[in-house]
Amino acid sequence: QVQLVESGGGQVQAGSSLRLSCAASGPTNKYYAMGWFRQAPGKEREIVAAITASGDGTYYKGSVKGRFTISRDGAQNTMYLQMNNLKPDDTAVYYCAAHLVTQPQSLVFVQSQYDYWGQGTQVTVSS
Repeated sequence: QVQLVESGGGQVQAGSSLRLSCAASGPTNKYYAMGWFRQAPGKEREIVAAITASGDGTYYKGSVKGRFTISRDGAQNTMYLQMNNLKPDDTAVYYCAAHLVTQPQSLVFVQSQYDYWGQGTQVTVSS
């Protein structure tokens, strides 16, 4: 059973930066594709970014391209989301998720495919 714990959220002004972390624990001798999702008040949860188990393949939601960077540190079993030039529309609860894959180059951006979820961390951006 994989456990995921997010951290790094907070309340910032527009134009600021935050870095979210997702620490994974549990069976680590397997391949996990991972992703960041967010859910704003009154809206459905949506994907923000995804990364392959190998770390060399990424996907970004259009509105965050060029501002957010997803990465992972295999040795530390940690995934990150560097968020720059934050906007009020980025306000949401951010979740990390993991999906067991058989190939390290697999990229998963379908929410329903993810097996494990963190508890979420709040990001609030004021104008």
